[in-house]
Amino acid sequence: MVCGKLEIDILNSIWRMTSEYEDRDISIQDVVDDLSENGIERAYTTIKTVMDRLTVKSILVRYKVGKKFFYKATMNRHEMAKDSVKELAEQFFDSDYASLIRFVEKEFDLVI
Repeated sequence: MVCGKLEIDILNSIWRMTSEYEDRDISIQDVVDDLSENGIERAYTTIKTVMDRLTVKSILVRYKVGKKFFYKATMNRHEMAKDSVKELAEQFFDSDYASLIRFVEKEFDLVI
């Protein structure tokens, strides 16, 4: 699943906040505050819109406790990275992972 920069920033924020306690309830305000602490200033409404978009993409789930909505990621960082690499290989390398690896080695001067 392809995600934009702010979507990834939000997911990183959620993964960071749930790293010690995965059942933590994460609100939009929690994400706004965490991003702000990490130098990313965005309006509450912008974060809400992007989190709702991630919910439509099934990357986040939204649930209500009392009168407040909370969010959880449906994938951890490793699963999201794996899914992204798979999509990259499919889109640009006809699902040939060896070609993808050769491309990365060549473009980034890596020895793997």
